[in-house]
Amino acid sequence: MSKDNNKKMTLEEAGRKGGEATSKNHDKEFYQEIGRKGGEATSENHDKEFYQEIGQKGGEATSENHDKEFYQEIGKKGGEATSENHDKEFYQEIGEKGGESRRKQNDND
Repeated sequence: MSKDNNKKMTLEEAGRKGGEATSKNHDKEFYQEIGRKGGEATSENHDKEFYQEIGQKGGEATSENHDKEFYQEIGKKGGEATSENHDKEFYQEIGEKGGESRRKQNDND
């Protein structure tokens, strides 16, 4: 640590210590609540383009750091989770929406 005699703590050290103290004093619900509030504030202050831009940046960063197997694994996990949470009617509905979208796309070509 940089607290030698008259030296002050660095911003990084102060942040780390504050984060450690906060994590000891709060539970999962605290973090869920501040995350929810932060998400609401962000959505009130930003538009669709903001989310598109950060999504694109996140996707690009992820693709630079992961290979084909990573995407196969998360796709498999996502598919399994979806099938556990939805019934036959859900798949029929999204299939119809996909078909309608494809038809509209073909009509515009």
